[in-house]
Formats: sequence, C-alpha cells, structure tokens
Amino acid sequence: MGYKSDIEIAQSVTPEHITKIAARAGVDDKYIEQYGNYKAKIDLSILSECDKKDGKLILVTAITPTPAGEGKTTTTIGLADGLKRIGKKVVVALREPSLGPVFGVKGGAAGGGWAQVIPMEDINLHFTGDFHAIGAANNLLAAMLDNHIYQGNALGIDPRKITWKRCVDMNDRQLRFVVDGLGGKVNGVPREDGYDITVASEIMAVLCLSSSISDLKERLSNIIVGYTYDDKPVTAGQLNAQGAMAALLKDALKPNLVQTLEGTPAFVHGGPFANIAHGCNSVIATKTALKLGDYAVTEAGFGADLGAEKFLDIKCRLAGLKPDAVVIVATIRALKMHGGLAKTELNNEDLVALEKGLPNLLRHVHNIKDVYKLPSVVAVNRFPTDTDAEINLVIEKCKELGVNVVLSTVWAEGGKGGEALAEEVVKLCEKQNDFTFSYELDQTIEEKIESIAKKIYGGDGVIFTDEAKKQIKKLCELGFDKVPVCIAKTQYSFSDDMTKLGAPENFKITVRSVKISAGAGFIVVLTGNIMTMPGLPKVPAAEKIDVDNDGKITGLF
Repeated sequence: MGYKSDIEIAQSVTPEHITKIAARAGVDDKYIEQYGNYKAKIDLSILSECDKKDGKLILVTAITPTPAGEGKTTTTIGLADGLKRIGKKVVVALREPSLGPVFGVKGGAAGGGWAQVIPMEDINLHFTGDFHAIGAANNLLAAMLDNHIYQGNALGIDPRKITWKRCVDMNDRQLRFVVDGLGGKVNGVPREDGYDITVASEIMAVLCLSSSISDLKERLSNIIVGYTYDDKPVTAGQLNAQGAMAALLKDALKPNLVQTLEGTPAFVHGGPFANIAHGCNSVIATKTALKLGDYAVTEAGFGADLGAEKFLDIKCRLAGLKPDAVVIVATIRALKMHGGLAKTELNNEDLVALEKGLPNLLRHVHNIKDVYKLPSVVAVNRFPTDTDAEINLVIEKCKELGVNVVLSTVWAEGGKGGEALAEEVVKLCEKQNDFTFSYELDQTIEEKIESIAKKIYGGDGVIFTDEAKKQIKKLCELGFDKVPVCIAKTQYSFSDDMTKLGAPENFKITVRSVKISAGAGFIVVLTGNIMTMPGLPKVPAAEKIDVDNDGKITGLF
C-alpha cells in the first residue's frame, strides 16, 4: 500500500449502500432516513424499541497532542475495524468535524490513512446539515433576544450584560468583537457583541447531551442569555424561543450513520470543541452504538486531561454511562516533542528526547488507572517516520513500568493493524472495574476545579482572579454550585501554559472567569487564553482545496 493522501485513499474505496450498513448494525428499515446512498439518520425511537442488552463501552483518548494531531480518530476507527475482523459486532461513535479546522490548520477529522470513515468529503464539509441547524438555532435566539430589547424590553434586559453570542462555523478572528445595532433607531439597539465558532455554542453542548426532543426543549429553555438591570438571569424560555429552536434542531438530534473504509457501522454525530466545551460526540449516538453493537468504540477530544476528563466526569455522569476499557493513544512524534525536540525535527530518530517525553504518557496512564480506576491499554500509533528503535524503546519502557502497551499500525494497514489492539481491548472489557469520578458534585465549585487541577493535571493548586471569585459567588447564589465543571484550557499542556510540555510540576492554573451553561448543565471555567473563535493561519488549508468539473474534491486532508 503506497502512501496516498487521505482523500485519495477514501476515494479509492467503493462504499456499500447505507441500507447494507444499517442491516449490519441491526437497524430495521423503518428507522432509516436516507441522505443519498451513503448517509442516513436513524430515528430516535430505536433506543426505546430495541430490547438488546447494551454492549461494552470503549473510550479512546490520547496523550497531550502536538499541533499536528496524534491519530486518535484514526486509532478509534482502526480499533473498530480490528474488532470486526476478529468477529465482534461493533459500532463506532465519533464527533462531526467543524469547518473551522477543515479550512484552518488541523484539516478534517474523519480518521486517516486506511482507517477512515466515509464519505470523507461529505463528513468534513456540510454532511447532513447538523452544524448549520445548530448555528441557525443559536442565531435565532440571538435575533429574538435583540428584538425583545428593541420592541420595548419588557424583561428589563441590560444590553451591557448580554452573555449570548452569535456564531458561525468558520475560523474568523474578525468577528470576535463587533459593535452592532448601528444606523439609527430602526436598525436595533447599538451594543458590543461578538461571535463564537458554532462548535463552541452552548447549543452544540445541549444537543450532544440531550436524550430526547422533550429533554432538548427543557435544556434550551434553561439557557441563560444575559441579565436584567437588577442582575437577574434571563433565559431562552422567558423569550419563548425554545420551541422554534427545537424545531430547527429536530433532525439534527438524530444520529448520522456512515461507514468505515472496511464497512463497520459508524455514528458521526455532534462535535463540541474539547478545549472549550466537553469534546464528545452526542449521548444519543453513544447510546445507540451501545444498543446496536456488542462493542461500542468512541473517542473524546484532545489529550486525556481534557477529552477523557470531560467524557468521564461530565458525559458519563450526566448520561449514566460506564466505560469498560480505555485506550490511550501515544505517538513517537508527540513523545519526542514532550521530550524537548523542536517540531521541525520530529522526523529524525531521537531516543533521548523520546525517553524524556515518556512522563507525559505515564501521567495520563496514572490518571485513567488510579484516579478513574479503569482498565487501560496504551496504543502506540505508528507513523511512517517512526524507526524500529523508537517503537521498541517505548514498548520496552512501558513494560518495565508495568504499563499495558500494544503497537497499532492502522494508519498503514487498516483493521488488520488494529487486531492486536482489539484482542487486548476484548480482554480488558472483562476485567473488574471500579469506575470513580475525579470529584463529587456536592463539593464546592472551587474544590471541583482544584480536584481536577491537582489529580488530573498534576498541578499544586488554582489561582482565582477577583473576577472569577465574584462570578463563583454569583453562581452559588443562583443555585448552580452542584453541577459538573468544564475547564477550558490549552490542549498542548497539562498546565494552562502551552509552552510547558511533558509532565510539568509545581504549577498553578489561573481561573480567569467562570460562567454557567445552564442548558448543558455544567459550569465553564476559562483558564489561560482560550479563544472561542479561532483565526485562520498564515496559509490556511482552504488554499489547497479544490473541486473539478465532475464534482470531485481534492486537497482535503
């Protein structure tokens, strides 16, 4: 197999008709809504009408990533294909990609090499329109909010205290801060405003945590959009917006069924940012995968300190899920970078830097094993530039330290390269597990944040700015102190400083501000300089994307 680009590989495989994939997953025709030949939405009623016992839940997470991404989705897909190859009934559940990264730095998010979900171009671009629906619902609420103020402001909303932003699914720094409502009285009330990227919208988190239309409506009505002149919260429910928003989202709530290159059924649904929001695909997609498969493989965003922490402490807690096994993806490249090697040097063999980077992996393993008490295995995701000496060093060092480790070659070999990992995961799923959260809901807001900072990040405490202290006091007064916390921080370090690579010690994280996502049901804790609207790089990926006269897309990766 030559090293073709991801899109060339994806376009070289003839997909099976989506009804065949649905049949393989055990989905009756009556639940299928086809979007062309290779995509479908699955009706929510399958969850209540299917009486099969839930399968085993496998979470794929990773070490702290480098800017290039470390193949977590690739491993998730390759593991699912590996499980299928060893005769298991498996369904995979993934997040939908955002257009921002597709046209920005990171590229698409449908896997890579010979471990991809297809149709790759559709999934990375408009797909079934879910993100457009989320953007429309978000912006409908913004329009109704400003219209309420313009039409007399019966609720007494203070335009200076509006917290709801508009959104667009694009990296566009120009929109972070805007002034709108200009042009005289008929054009609205002038105020400062701003845009988030769609995947950072609370509606995305709400959709991904909702279990039904009625739950969706209730969560939407709870969203706080701003505060009155006397500092009382104003909700979407008070603006009577939840019904219309839910109408825009009714199809987006249904999970999307596609397939891997090897014909394994795959749900690709929802996609909140992992450094800003909770970074997991929808609860509905995960539960549907569990209902249909004997094994459901899912992933969480970025490193285990972000994605896995939020998957376990927020998603599992709110949805009543319990993972049976965890896979921690590591790459030689990332470990060398954590050992101090420059990004430009990563293709060169360097056993010294590699060994220096291992503490990063070990801290993630410790967290999964000793904090969350879950059975785990390290999957070393092989890249073409890795040398045998480097691979052997990581495997030997892991074994010396009693860390369970398997080599994964799914990028080059697809499911065949994931068979060893699949065998190990099947064994882990039978092990005793005493799944434990990293904090309890009845702890104070400060204690919950400190618990994550110390137990998961390895820091020695938290600094709260005066602004954050004031906001925490306000949230306690409003009765929001007993919900999970969702910490927004850089994905490139255990700390809130992206330059602190490896496994830093003796650091504190600084909490700049704290806000409630009352619809999603968690508190968002902002640390460092987290952007809820990214910008494009000097040379955006968009410059290389093209389409020919036959509609064939090139340049996506």
